[in-house]
Amino acid sequence: MKVWPFLGVTFIQAFLFLAHWFIYRTCIDFWWSLSPAASQGLRIALFLLSISFIVAALLAFRFSNWLVALLYNFAAVWLGFLNFIFFAACLCWLLDAALGLASLHHHRPLIAASLFGFAVLAGLYGLFNALWIRIRRVPIQLPNLPDSWRGRTAVLLSDLHLGNVNAAGFSRRIVGIVNRLQPDIVFIPGDFFDGTPVDPEQLAAPFRQLTPPFGIYFSTGNHDEFGDLPRYLKALTGAGIRVLANHCVIADGLQIVGIPYRDSTNIPRVRPIFESLRLSPHEPSILLNHAPSRLPQVEQAGISLQLSGHTHGGQIFPFTWITRRVFGKFTHGLQRFGALQVFTSYGVGTWGPPMRVGTHPEIVVFTFE
Repeated sequence: MKVWPFLGVTFIQAFLFLAHWFIYRTCIDFWWSLSPAASQGLRIALFLLSISFIVAALLAFRFSNWLVALLYNFAAVWLGFLNFIFFAACLCWLLDAALGLASLHHHRPLIAASLFGFAVLAGLYGLFNALWIRIRRVPIQLPNLPDSWRGRTAVLLSDLHLGNVNAAGFSRRIVGIVNRLQPDIVFIPGDFFDGTPVDPEQLAAPFRQLTPPFGIYFSTGNHDEFGDLPRYLKALTGAGIRVLANHCVIADGLQIVGIPYRDSTNIPRVRPIFESLRLSPHEPSILLNHAPSRLPQVEQAGISLQLSGHTHGGQIFPFTWITRRVFGKFTHGLQRFGALQVFTSYGVGTWGPPMRVGTHPEIVVFTFE
């Protein structure tokens, strides 16, 4: 067994144990005194919940069947609720210290019930919000754009994370939405798959019904590279999706480039890759780069527009704050880095908890002007 993955799993599981123990102590101290049997039952329930996600994730990376998918979905949903319940427990103790409620025990159940109730409502909102896919329309101007492209539309689909949570039904739903938008071209900058063992042909099959005039283009994200990448790419190609891996295609005067995630994270490789492409400075270029990174090298290569995902905007609070600290203004939306335009999408799917609080799933429609 490799040491670093083992240490990472151990650290995460240790944190989950502590988080569930903290919730247990908050329930006991703020709500009621349980009988020994009830207290033991609560401890067992929280212990099983504390190991559910790690167990489900490990099984999901080894096996693919309905039982594993069911367990993974349950554990992922609980992980989302845990996020809000843990912070509710923290607030219980902070309010207790700030308001001096230690001597007013009859107020503790009301405070705890209110905060835990709000946490559950936040989780429920997150579940429904993640299902409500928004259509975001963005006008875009590119230098040297051929007149033939003016008025045409492109769809950006990022971070579908097809797998145990976002399954074949989700794939069909996305294709149905995009078909109704009738784009001229479709861009998918990574994380088409979630990285777990699945039937990629079944998940990608609905995309055969998507036939934009100038094609569908894809470059890999980190989750695509977690799994059986050759089989993933074969399934995508079979569904009519053009996989771009450090090469460029021309679509009616528009240069479209894709760089795999593993290469985009290798700084010494990025510049030679762009040099080998020999992009024309007289034609506009669009780069599919999963993460909004390596922007100095991308700008130096003369790229007009980089399309990214990866961040999810943090997906759920409070990770929205953390992600904003890491990626800054490039966390979401259309931004500039010198002469380079960068658009980062929240993505249309989810990773881990199928929830969104503070962000929303989106399909982006660009209109070329």
